[in-house]
Amino acid sequence: MRQDERFIRIYSKGISTVNEIWIDRETGVNYFFHSAGYSGGLTPLLDQDGKPVVTDAYTLEHTYGRS
Repeated sequence: MRQDERFIRIYSKGISTVNEIWIDRETGVNYFFHSAGYSGGLTPLLDQDGKPVVTDAYTLEHTYGRS
């Protein structure tokens, strides 16, 4: 993975039906992506209060190598 990519995929499962979690390196916001066949959708990943899940800067830097 190149360090200049804005989004990082941290989870992926499936082949023809895919579920993925992506993190925006600039904001830390987590996104859920689902695709099935020729269709797909992307939405912010929300916590139990309906607020976006945000990965903190420390975790981005030390776990995912944020530049």
